[in-house]
Amino acid sequence: MSDDRGMSTVTVDDVRAARELLRGVAVPTPLVPSRALSEQLGGPVLLKCENLQRTGSFKIRGAYVRIAGLSERERAGGVVAASAGNHAQGVALAASMLGCKATVFMPVGAPLPKIAATRGYGAEIVFPGPTVDDCLVAAQKHADECGAVFIHPFDHPDVVTGQATIGLEVMDQCPEARTIVAPVGGGGMLAGVAAAAKGLAEESGADRKIKIIGAQAKRAAAFPPSLAAGRPTQIEIEPTMADGIAVGRPGDLTYAMFTDLVDAVVTVTEESISQALLLCLERAKQVVEPAGAAGVAALLEHSYAVEPPVVVVLSGGNIDPLLLSKVLRHGLAGAGRYLVVRCRLKDRPGALVTLLSELAELGVNVLDVMHERVAARLHVEEAEVLMHLETRGADHSEDVIARLRERGYTLTLS
Repeated sequence: MSDDRGMSTVTVDDVRAARELLRGVAVPTPLVPSRALSEQLGGPVLLKCENLQRTGSFKIRGAYVRIAGLSERERAGGVVAASAGNHAQGVALAASMLGCKATVFMPVGAPLPKIAATRGYGAEIVFPGPTVDDCLVAAQKHADECGAVFIHPFDHPDVVTGQATIGLEVMDQCPEARTIVAPVGGGGMLAGVAAAAKGLAEESGADRKIKIIGAQAKRAAAFPPSLAAGRPTQIEIEPTMADGIAVGRPGDLTYAMFTDLVDAVVTVTEESISQALLLCLERAKQVVEPAGAAGVAALLEHSYAVEPPVVVVLSGGNIDPLLLSKVLRHGLAGAGRYLVVRCRLKDRPGALVTLLSELAELGVNVLDVMHERVAARLHVEEAEVLMHLETRGADHSEDVIARLRERGYTLTLS
């Protein structure tokens, strides 16, 4: 699998062979229409639910194909991986199915459910540092010292080929698709999907062109500067809720495939990611982790860039329940449906009851109240309440704030 430039490539025949290898290992995931997104875009939008894949993400596809391709001697020496969680689980499960030992390097602070699941599949876990890039360095060093095989999360043709089977499924399920959008970290999944989808289109002689778009978290977007520079470029990653796609440098293979096959890479904000996750849960009934919702966030921010019918890959659903509650609040706040308000009122009997009654009149759901009567910032006759409020939307929130101020309350929005 190499072209005349010496760079490994992935062909449609390679992907077909990987699909056969994965029968009984990876499940063909459903393609679910999204009415909410279809209405926003003015054309069909369908969600490719890799959050329903074994291990909760697409990673089992590439991990299994890579490990299955090792010799018996190589598998006897064990495999090593580095991951924030989804690749870790994919490698751990694939290794257990193929009878070899797995050691996985995970960042400090990786989501607890991902750590527990990885251990549950039989892998040994090491925590070398705070980022995936720290883990990549430590894992490669460990593999060199121990003679184990390093299973790269994205930058290997077998891994890309395994992930590319998503593209075959998408084209079988929606042959009329005009745009495919997917989250991007190191780029292995989208590179494979692009190779499969565009390769099939070329085989069939179709006149229409399939547009392939990647979505990266703005705080961890290595592809745009790399594509602008003409080479893979290392960036500093800022903290992002989308930890699964927080990769500081594209792979050499994936970068080369992107330049040939991917039409655009867009970035999405934390606010858009949280709103996308909320939309997936509330409207599509799909539990998706922040990284897995990046493609939906791209539609919310960059609808101009896509042409329906659109297929969006939900790449993973492994989210810590505590993080889910925080992100949902973030998404509700971004949609104007969740308010955190400080309100000053007279410190006298009945004042708090009056405020809460007025909120009830306005149709507000009070989720939490903290009442403070003694603080240096307050006058002797004042009290302050910190309230978490649920409203019906942005217009309702604005009306509530205006009405309370009209009634003489001093409000500060947090």
